[in-house]
Order: sequence, then structure tokens, then C-alpha cells
Amino acid sequence: MRILVSACLMGVGCRYDGKSNQLPQLEQLMKQHTCIPVCPEIFGGLPTPRVPAERQSSKIMTQDGQDVTQQFVRGTAEVLRLADLYHCKAALLKERSPSCGSGQIYDGTFTKTLTEGDGLTAEMLKRKGIAVYGESQIGELVNDRPFFFSI
Repeated sequence: MRILVSACLMGVGCRYDGKSNQLPQLEQLMKQHTCIPVCPEIFGGLPTPRVPAERQSSKIMTQDGQDVTQQFVRGTAEVLRLADLYHCKAALLKERSPSCGSGQIYDGTFTKTLTEGDGLTAEMLKRKGIAVYGESQIGELVNDRPFFFSI
């Protein structure tokens, strides 16, 4: 199966602070599936490092008050294009991110307070019928659940 994977989880230093969140379990995942690295923020034209951003209703704002919604929309469009191009059925994305978070994201107050919701990219992937997993759920993909298949 082809899986979109947040580039930061694959060891790319593309987080807002220039660091990565490399997952040791990815080595096993890559043995079982084709992993396609994505970073909506980079695809949208944002630099690394960059000022932290959080989703505030329909907008994505940086901690210093800059509206970066359009960059996130542009980056999400690129991720969706890759999902279509590679016929991806799943995505393994960075939890709590304003683009990749699934189920819970930071609430937009920059106080590390979590709220229910999805990041923009995760939301749009789900709308397209792509299963979205956070990094804490990698075991579900590594164990290769029966409903997954190779293309």
C-alpha cells in the first residue's frame, strides 16, 4: 500500500522549529509499504524554521498574528494531488499539528491546550476517504491490518 507520511516523522527537519519527530518504527513500515513524505507547510511555501501556527476556526494564524491560511491551503492541495497521483489509501500524520493533526489539535491560544478537531490537511484527506492515522497509531499500519491491500 502507498501511504502518505508526514516528512517530520521520517526524519526531515521541517517542523516549525527546524527539528524532526523521527519515528523508529518507520523502518518497519517502509519494509511493508511505500511511504511518500509530505509536509503541507513546506509545500505551501512556508520557511523552516517558522513562527508556530495554530488553527483558529477557519483560519490558521501564527503566534505573532500572521494569517497563513493560504499557505496551508496551498500545501494541502499539493498533498491531495500526491494522494491522487499515488492512489494512497492511508496517511500517517503528525498529531496535534494545524495541518496534520487528527482528532485533536491545539486550540489556537498557543497555550498547548488541546481541543477536538482536525488539521486542515487531515480534514481534507478524510473527506476524500483516505484513512488518517496519528503517529501514536503507527502499530495499526505496521501490523498490516487485513482491510489494507497493496496496489
